[in-house]
Amino acid sequence: MGLAPLLRQRADSITGIVNGVDYEDWNPRDDVLIPHNYSQKDMTGKLRCKEALMKRFGMQPDLEAPAFGIVSRLTFQKGFDLLAEILTVLLHRENMRLFVLGSGEEKYENYFRWLQETFPGKVAYDRGYKEDLAHHIEAGTDMFLMPSRYEPCGLNQMYSQKYGTVPIVRRTGGLADTVEPWDPKARSGTGFLFGEFTPDALLNTIRYALECWKDRSGWQVLQRNGMERDFSWDHQGEEYIDLYRRLAPAESRASAGGSSTAYTGLGEPPAPKTTTIVPLAKTLMRSARELAAEKGGEARQEPQVSRAR
Repeated sequence: MGLAPLLRQRADSITGIVNGVDYEDWNPRDDVLIPHNYSQKDMTGKLRCKEALMKRFGMQPDLEAPAFGIVSRLTFQKGFDLLAEILTVLLHRENMRLFVLGSGEEKYENYFRWLQETFPGKVAYDRGYKEDLAHHIEAGTDMFLMPSRYEPCGLNQMYSQKYGTVPIVRRTGGLADTVEPWDPKARSGTGFLFGEFTPDALLNTIRYALECWKDRSGWQVLQRNGMERDFSWDHQGEEYIDLYRRLAPAESRASAGGSSTAYTGLGEPPAPKTTTIVPLAKTLMRSARELAAEKGGEARQEPQVSRAR
């Protein structure tokens, strides 16, 4: 399909590097856009953010109810057709809360608006994009839903891990690269993944996550595992530098490193200057994020979303 066969054929010539996160903007310890700060050493502020999020939408605060978050362009790619098949079932049977922020295709906007009207006090939908609310949803929810059909990389699953909000994602693209499946026996992993793009696969994964949620001590380990992951540009930028070092000819390596001595091919090549690469990557990432926020989702004509009742 598409370029897939060619990319597989040239797999030895391809290097994949996931996005980086600007932790100056996305870090619950210092985030000025959330009502209460917290860290993996003291998670009290996360519970207070959850209570504040419920109050923000006029809900009766219930900290025992697991809260799910979505911050996304509402488009065909993001897999919301799966949610439309299962959310009504879950909301009828589970004491849960759902917070959605996003805009895009009309059918998805209408669906989440209908869901809010059908389950008042359990579902909140805000159309568009608000930076402070995006941060508040990351900080104030317990789980984050990303059931994408495909995802070259994604950022919210990485934000979520930093905020102790456990991602539930499809095992595809960058989601599979950045979320490790939770193993309750080994107490390793950072989230929950499902493979088949079917409502049942997603529903079973959410139900499994809800079962794991009941083990409070295990859940805290799961949260902290995610918060310890490093997706910063300081880390990701080094991968680009390593790639450039391997690709650049000897003369370019010497020039990039500011060395007057050409690389002879013996021993380790001189390291290039790195002072501008990581800040440049951060600038490019911020520009891309701002552009995406301005454009929002562009509607595509897809089949109408069905509503499971």
